[in-house]
Amino acid sequence: MSNPFPTTSLKLQGVQILAPVPQEAKHIFNQEALGLVATLHRAFNGERKRLLAARQEQQKLRDEGVLPDFLPETAHIREDPTWTGPPLAKGLQDRRCEITGPTDRKMVINALNSNVATYMADFEDSLTPAWKNLVDGQVNLYDGVRRNLAFTSNGKQYKLNLDPKRHIPTLIVRPRGWHLEEKHVLVDGEPVSGGIFDFALYFFNNARETLERGFGPYFYLPKMEHHLEAKLWNDIFNFSQDYIGIPRGTIRGSVLIETLPAAFQMDEIIYQLRQHIGGLNCGRWDYIFSFIKSMRKHKEFILPDRSQVTMASPFMASYVKLLVHTCHKRQVHALGGMAAQIPIKDDEARNRAALENVTKDKLREVQAGCDSCWVAHPALVPVVLKVFNEHMKGPNQINVPPKTPYKPVTARDLLSPYVPEAKITEQGIRVNCIIGLSYIEAWLRNVGCVPINYLMEDAATAEVSRTQLWQWVTHGAVTDQGQKVTKEYVAKLLDEEYSKLAKSAPAGNKFKPALDYFKPEALGEKYSDFVTTLIYNDVTTVGRPTTAEKL
Repeated sequence: MSNPFPTTSLKLQGVQILAPVPQEAKHIFNQEALGLVATLHRAFNGERKRLLAARQEQQKLRDEGVLPDFLPETAHIREDPTWTGPPLAKGLQDRRCEITGPTDRKMVINALNSNVATYMADFEDSLTPAWKNLVDGQVNLYDGVRRNLAFTSNGKQYKLNLDPKRHIPTLIVRPRGWHLEEKHVLVDGEPVSGGIFDFALYFFNNARETLERGFGPYFYLPKMEHHLEAKLWNDIFNFSQDYIGIPRGTIRGSVLIETLPAAFQMDEIIYQLRQHIGGLNCGRWDYIFSFIKSMRKHKEFILPDRSQVTMASPFMASYVKLLVHTCHKRQVHALGGMAAQIPIKDDEARNRAALENVTKDKLREVQAGCDSCWVAHPALVPVVLKVFNEHMKGPNQINVPPKTPYKPVTARDLLSPYVPEAKITEQGIRVNCIIGLSYIEAWLRNVGCVPINYLMEDAATAEVSRTQLWQWVTHGAVTDQGQKVTKEYVAKLLDEEYSKLAKSAPAGNKFKPALDYFKPEALGEKYSDFVTTLIYNDVTTVGRPTTAEKL
């Protein structure tokens, strides 16, 4: 189908931008930066597509009953004790508290003003990839690197705290995963990878400036399912460093182990990135989503209500145990998971209980050997720091001997769906309906990070909600009250929750299209690999020009 919108033709042969570039972003979209985008696309997009096709083949094998396992062909990598990652990079030695969030200007300012070690600026799960969001994010990070950030909203001014005595958090950027494309930018008529686009623009425009300011071009790498996907990032890192003339190994990439297949390849992922690796992270919500998704054809892998699948659940605890052991063996950081709570300002008792749960969760992580954890809100920082400062006296725990001898984690440990006192409840079904509908509705309004019931929800938790409902309906799960989870039963509850949400929402809401997207998935009528790819086209037309522009 031909593109109905005029395009921006660049001097760079074969490069088109199907959206306007505002004046304040012209410096980001310079010819040299776009040249790197195009060059990386031409060199590496074919391999990206081959690796995505390999994911589908592996899923077919799992559907047929071939369970995930440690790879026999890479046993020599796992068993070789002599190799390690690189020395810890500047600004990444102590990462005990990391804050995460999207790249809007207010968030970037608040994050860089927080008393945390690092800030993960997110182009992925907490950001809708509408063109304006992506462009603004690149501008905000460009200004953030240069400490030139200010913002006014409703008469209130936000600006960076530049007190020279104060530590400014080290900036780490999360580009989009390999499965996402950037359809506003074409190279030789083909959409570029969202990850390549996010990485290349930030890297080219900021790498040298970050080095001059005492840190470097650092990244979080999401959603990988195979160590060859890490090799692809490593190849891109090497090419890009050579391209601008900085030493190989300058980049650091911390990898989110947030898919079930990747949990069996932690050593191999570190090995592929061993010149650039910054650590591995426990991406808990995406990991639960991937566990269900990977094993979705098999009834024995049904999980209970999301609220019951905690990090203390045996299969989740095994995943963390293996990650910590693997990282410290290879002399890199074991990065803990997210505390998604936000303050409950109107209920002191509930707020206190929520913070107590955060304390318990972070105590578990630091005692498990994690070197850091994530928070979604600045109010959680003092809670987290109190725990980590008390129990982690050095900058990290890489060389701190574990309190108990390590017992190897087996494939069975990682695959057991056992959750103590597990149950599926009607309330759990309703919560999944609410989160799925509310998140998709917000995403369609270009909002990628949503507070729901005092938790900050992003694409990962929406994926859990969608996939759990699909799993329960498909396999005829039974609730704690003996109710079989049928298509008709979930449809009834979903329609009830939709009616309440739509009735209380302001005019112009997008709950109806959200329901249209979510309902077939929740009722087991179809299964999409990712909800973000399912609904991505709805945000690609936003902001397209009506007349051609020149950069």
